[in-house]
Amino acid sequence: MNIRHLPILATAAGFICASAPGQDIAVYRGAQVSPDVEHIYERGLSFLATSQADDGSFPGNYGSEPATAALAMLAMFAHGDDPNYGPYAKSIKRDLDFIIGHANAQTGYIGSSMYNHGFSTLALAEAYGAVQDPRIAPVLKKAVELILASQERNPFKAWRYSPDAQDADSTVSGACFVALVAARNAGLRVPDKAIDGALKFYSDCQSPADGGIGYLPGAGRNGGATTAIGVAVYAYARKRDQPVFVRALKSLKQPDERVNGGGYPFYFEYYASQALFQADVKAWEAWNEKRVKQLIDTQNEDGSWDGGIGSGISTAFGLLSIALNYRYLPIYER
Repeated sequence: MNIRHLPILATAAGFICASAPGQDIAVYRGAQVSPDVEHIYERGLSFLATSQADDGSFPGNYGSEPATAALAMLAMFAHGDDPNYGPYAKSIKRDLDFIIGHANAQTGYIGSSMYNHGFSTLALAEAYGAVQDPRIAPVLKKAVELILASQERNPFKAWRYSPDAQDADSTVSGACFVALVAARNAGLRVPDKAIDGALKFYSDCQSPADGGIGYLPGAGRNGGATTAIGVAVYAYARKRDQPVFVRALKSLKQPDERVNGGGYPFYFEYYASQALFQADVKAWEAWNEKRVKQLIDTQNEDGSWDGGIGSGISTAFGLLSIALNYRYLPIYER
């Protein structure tokens, strides 16, 4: 079964074909995907599927981290193929095996950092109800509980590298926050106070001077990536009317905000695509057109992209930066 042409939403029971009440159908379904997007996306997926080792790992510096398997699996989900019987079903199973194999059975902690844990939890939440695998639910539940417990212990009500961290930053917190939103969309319990606590942290990270979102509270603007994360966080929380969101979006749209992803290529673009789509579809359309051209010009012969952090994770991030052309990941629902 190919679900490429069916709009989907997440429920506790899985995917349903529907549009949300009051949803702009043209925005939700999107226009026909261009041949250019389909061509580079298919090539990128082919690279991920063929370069993946039998144990589920990928090439590159971060290829042995569960976050890479998680992001690769999300890129495959985003294309709209059946995850159980489609062309990438075998790769998705390997991704799940890798993620679940790195989950601590007692604590629920996945990998060796909250970056890994956040992206892995997001992938499990998107797989829940879509992939026929009884292992997902209990691992996802423990993973979400760990994120919530970590936040509760943290004086900033946010997250950093360790589950027991007593400080926080806007990038790790972005990965954990989006995972919580995806889990809530999938039917798991996520208290409102967890959402509100994280939003307060991003408010504290906002620069009074220009509205940009910094890496740490009071540190000032830190470039495009952290600002894009802040915009996406408020949008996913359905708080687009809040002054923090309005000022951060204005800052994100400034030209110098579009090119600074720090030392991690494709990371800014991964969040910028989500932030702009959630905030201003017209702005996203203009940004997306340029982004697709960039990826066409830089894609390698084998379908991968380089980024200095490994071809596996770079390719997954690259694909996810244009995944909104398809509109299939439930977390992307506007």
